[in-house]
Amino acid sequence: MNPSFKLILFFLSIALFVSCGNADDDVNYALNTGDGFGEGQSVDKCLDLGENDLILSIQDQYTTDPGKVSIFFKVSNSDGTPVSGLTADQFTIYEQGRNDDCFNTISTSESNARISPNEQIFSSNTLLILDLSGSVLETSLEELKTASTSFVNTVMPETTQESYKMAIYWFDGEDVLHELNPLTSEKSELTQAIATIDADISSDASTDLYGAVIKATDKATELLNESTQDERIGAASVVIFTDGTDQASRYSKDAAQEKVDTADPNISFFTIGLGGEIDTAVLTALGKTSSEFAANKDDLEDTFNRISDLVSERASSFYLFEYCSPKRSGDNNLAIQVTEGSLQGAVQTKFNADGFTGGCE
Repeated sequence: MNPSFKLILFFLSIALFVSCGNADDDVNYALNTGDGFGEGQSVDKCLDLGENDLILSIQDQYTTDPGKVSIFFKVSNSDGTPVSGLTADQFTIYEQGRNDDCFNTISTSESNARISPNEQIFSSNTLLILDLSGSVLETSLEELKTASTSFVNTVMPETTQESYKMAIYWFDGEDVLHELNPLTSEKSELTQAIATIDADISSDASTDLYGAVIKATDKATELLNESTQDERIGAASVVIFTDGTDQASRYSKDAAQEKVDTADPNISFFTIGLGGEIDTAVLTALGKTSSEFAANKDDLEDTFNRISDLVSERASSFYLFEYCSPKRSGDNNLAIQVTEGSLQGAVQTKFNADGFTGGCE
């Protein structure tokens, strides 16, 4: 084979590898692939919108008579940080029909564009996994209960929403992931369950950390599968707290890490470590989405709060954007641009307007 041709193939293979990689586990940056956790295309150059500072990752889209177009997507910074709190006036809609050389801007007000509640198609499940081994129960139980309650209050919405649920589990040295409270959308139920934890809850002072990671991932996978039935979109977060290393030695570190690394990309993993006996490298790897560490029990609530903010922001960075299209037939290209301060990002897709009529609200 010609050496020059070999060199070309080598660089093409590198380009293919890079284009299919994700910068964050729950955001698909390879927008043109149409698979994974996010779909869509790069926006046509005729719009000249510039480089994307924000990533719009389409999760689902559909049309509804007489002419409504609905796009469900996630917004992140280029480093994968979720962007929450966006409003309809921060979005610009561009459409391109069969007779258009480029895209035309659609008035946000005239098209009745809005950010709509996404409860009907989106489910967010959080699993809070607490280490209740002997060292925690003896030295930092009350601080952990306070921090866990604060976590629940931050992650769960102020008003009960069926699309946001949480379950709480705990582990010690047994080969069991104990259920403290099953999956629920009721915040008060979760905080009351935390209040019942006492120093006698565990009969095994050891720490089965790796077993807890493996079992929690299996439960998150099961919940995700259940919550994505009937064309729903789902995401899950696993948040694991510990004050030490695995002592039970039932499962290997590699087995736990492989379970995390091969989990569904719609599952985020967070770890929280306390004190000087933790292995920060291990917890950082297991908490592949984010990890936080508290030097002592007095810092525990602040540490939990940093993770709870990330979990809450991730769930709030999903948007259902809807508008009434003026198109009335055929396949049409659609581009959505969002701006946040000096940052902007856009994504392109298409929809079919056959049968569209007036009267959309």
